[in-house]
Amino acid sequence: WILIQAFRNKPRQPSVKRLGWLGLIGGFLDVSGGGGWGPVVTTTLVANGNAPRSAIGSVSLSEFFVTVAASATFVLTIGLTYWQVILGLAVGGGLAAPLAAHVCRWLPHRVLMVMVGLVIAGLSLRTLYMIVVP
Repeated sequence: WILIQAFRNKPRQPSVKRLGWLGLIGGFLDVSGGGGWGPVVTTTLVANGNAPRSAIGSVSLSEFFVTVAASATFVLTIGLTYWQVILGLAVGGGLAAPLAAHVCRWLPHRVLMVMVGLVIAGLSLRTLYMIVVP
């Protein structure tokens, strides 16, 4: 759907309905499954006509707060047993987020839409492959 939207001449009006539900579902998937906030929320916002730049930026900023809340909960319940993993994820995320924001700033809208659509399709195909071929 995002790839189709990328080649439309007339952009869709962004939809801002049910954002609370989107945040709730994305946050639940992020905490319960180890990921989901970015893929679920970003793709939904972009597919509903929001500009990729603002969708990616908004989701990345809010993901920081979701991650802090989830990390605090995990540390309070299971402790710092895997502190090396936590440190690695924090450093990797801290390096990747500003780089992604910089790239989103100068990429044209259509190119960014195509890239987002291809990444989503590729990751979905990889997930299906991992399910089918154990």
